[in-house]
Amino acid sequence: MDTSLRDRFTALWQQHFPGAELPLALEFRTDPGTAEKVPPPSGHRCIICQIGRARNGTPLAFDARSITCGGGLVFTGYSGTRPPGFRFFLSHGKAGVVEGERYKQTPEIVDAWEKAYVPISSQGKEMVFTRWDQLTEKDNPEVVIFFARPEVLSGLFTLANFDQSDPNGVICPMGAGCSSIIHWPRLEQQKDDPKVVLGMFDPSARPCVPVDVLTMAFPMKRFVKGIGYMEESFLITKTWDVVKKKIERSNAAQKKA
Repeated sequence: MDTSLRDRFTALWQQHFPGAELPLALEFRTDPGTAEKVPPPSGHRCIICQIGRARNGTPLAFDARSITCGGGLVFTGYSGTRPPGFRFFLSHGKAGVVEGERYKQTPEIVDAWEKAYVPISSQGKEMVFTRWDQLTEKDNPEVVIFFARPEVLSGLFTLANFDQSDPNGVICPMGAGCSSIIHWPRLEQQKDDPKVVLGMFDPSARPCVPVDVLTMAFPMKRFVKGIGYMEESFLITKTWDVVKKKIERSNAAQKKA
């Protein structure tokens, strides 16, 4: 990628979202470069918990062996099949077979929900997470992922809708936490006019993120456009100056917590 784009956004981010966490860039590629390979975890492990180190500045590379969650394997594109009894697992369970998460009322609703799923294969590639400021000219991100609290989300949401007449410039499809930052925004990236994805509402993934934090995932082609109009948007108004002060107070409170 063009590193001048990296530096431009970093400067604008610090100016308009002072102290807020920089986003992660997601890319699937055959050569993970210098990213640290994530070893197979012992037992079940949520991907959202696994990428915390990338948010803190350690680029991470995953393959199918790095993931032990069945849903994670599907939503990252390393598997095309659900585990046996999934329709019961996501609904009310089945006695003696599987305990249900009760995220859907009935197995039939799960079946219908599954029919709308569009798979993306990642076979032969590694999934690399790199914090935005650590990107190099060799990187080619597909998705840019923000972990943010409400004031920052407000800015990202409004920026995502700035050049849109469609009121649904941001979508919030139901799915696992990893689907909201990987599968759905990757799917949008394949479209001519991609949507931004709000997520991390999955109760199973919530233990892996701080209190009050959700995600906003931009398909890269949408993100590049957003950078282009930051300096003509609401971000230069007195209204946003007030919100910026709240962001600074929020950051200070987080550090004390």
